[in-house]
Amino acid sequence: MSGVPIEVVAALLVDERGHALMVRKRGTTAFMQPGGKLEPGEEALDGLRRELREELALDVAADRFEPIGIFEEDAANEPGRRVRATVWQVLLHEGDAHAAAAEIEEARWIDPADPGDVVMAPLSVRALLPLLR
Repeated sequence: MSGVPIEVVAALLVDERGHALMVRKRGTTAFMQPGGKLEPGEEALDGLRRELREELALDVAADRFEPIGIFEEDAANEPGRRVRATVWQVLLHEGDAHAAAAEIEEARWIDPADPGDVVMAPLSVRALLPLLR
């Protein structure tokens, strides 16, 4: 692995069943938690809320985000790189509408206890989904 980790923010979006809403970017195969890189001068939670609006047309109040930690893993789409993610968990309710937007090709609910044959990012598999099991 080379260089400084790619700094990102991510959301572990969970429903009442304990399933996680995961996204797959256009032109990629791995599903991951929604989020992304911060813009210059942007606070982490503000950046994550912006990313959720851009990627999923999802607008969630800041007080619904629960910080869960900072995790480092192999980057899913950049071979040889690492990603360091500051992650919050959010419980989504039935009325929280969302839709794949921007660079997101697909959004899918995944059961962390039985994900099937879905290809997932190392950060999701090794660090985040185990928190829901």
